[in-house]
Amino acid sequence: MDTTREGGLLAWQLREYPKGHRDRRNLIVHVVTVPLFHAGVLALILALFWSGWLLVIAIPAMLIPIALQGRTHGLEATAPIPFRGPLDFVSRIVAEQLITYPRFVAGGGFTSAWRASAQFPSSSEPDTQAAAPKPPT
Repeated sequence: MDTTREGGLLAWQLREYPKGHRDRRNLIVHVVTVPLFHAGVLALILALFWSGWLLVIAIPAMLIPIALQGRTHGLEATAPIPFRGPLDFVSRIVAEQLITYPRFVAGGGFTSAWRASAQFPSSSEPDTQAAAPKPPT
């Protein structure tokens, strides 16, 4: 686990990203929630110039992805690197959603992670012996 952040936040985050994005459930949650976060950011910007009521959409659209992704990061074999504080939390989350995840997808990281992951993660792999028929008595 590299916590030195050599090369700056974005370089460090992209370098560490594949280690914490291998579980298919986590990958699926990211596919669904990152665009929702983007919509929330757009709604937040529009709320500043158009209508404050858009905050009713913007805030949940940004918080729900953070909560769901936080939950599915717990499914990963590699634990997330702890945050250094509130500012670090915000900067890392925003960078991940708006820059690092799109780079991960565009650079082929998502496809590689998907292909490398097992169809059934080890924690939920079906028990094939339990499903085998019992011999007649």
